[in-house]
Amino acid sequence: MSSYFDHKVIWITGASSGIGEALVKNLAQNSSAKIILSSRKEEQLHSVAEKTGLSNDRYAVIPLDLKNYKEMPALAAKASEQFGKIDILINNAGLSQRSLAMETDIEVDKQLIDIDYIGTVALTKAVLPYMIRNKGGQIAVVSSLMGIFGAPMRSGYAGAKHALHGFFDALRAELFSQNIKITMICPGFIQTDISINAVTGNGSLQGTMDDATKNGMPVDIFAKKMLYTIEKQKRQKAIGGKEVMAVYLKRFFPNILAKIIRKAKVV
Repeated sequence: MSSYFDHKVIWITGASSGIGEALVKNLAQNSSAKIILSSRKEEQLHSVAEKTGLSNDRYAVIPLDLKNYKEMPALAAKASEQFGKIDILINNAGLSQRSLAMETDIEVDKQLIDIDYIGTVALTKAVLPYMIRNKGGQIAVVSSLMGIFGAPMRSGYAGAKHALHGFFDALRAELFSQNIKITMICPGFIQTDISINAVTGNGSLQGTMDDATKNGMPVDIFAKKMLYTIEKQKRQKAIGGKEVMAVYLKRFFPNILAKIIRKAKVV
């Protein structure tokens, strides 16, 4: 890692486990960045900070639930007060899904939109005035390959992630003159608990690990690749194994991708 993240204040949501925890670990060990950790699990956030070796003057914990989007302005103000600025916001928190569209209660679709889209947008809007005041910043958004194309058992999740791409593409153009960069990260199969915590059609948790997720890219490797992508200020990057080839099939050979998805057992 270069010195890009040194002396920056980085706010990471979903920091209590998975990708968020791996990002905290990498930044703690390889930069002098100050880190604000957020998720619904305050105790686990403190545990992550301690495990990754962050000294007390290098981190702050701000509990956050994306469903409570009206709280975001107050939380952004609190985050800005911690270290005087916010240089990078990493929108990592989210919720996945494992259920057929026709078997998914509409309230589950709404839950996915509220958490994966509305909450993320609300937090971003709350942070922007502080970045504009500081004459620059960067927003990284953890989307998914499902933000680029859809697949069975992911209808609500894909819809929410597609919405993120539309919003942040428009926002990028609006903020061009404000020196605020936006980077969309599209993970493939990464070794996290995302499938265990995914909601099913009735809103209950799946509670099991998908084979594809279990055999996916180790989360520490993913975190390194993601931070490199942020450092290079790329507009969008798909990160994972061979599944990322589907992005190119979607663009150049959409009919082939459609046939593969129809035949594949995607869970």
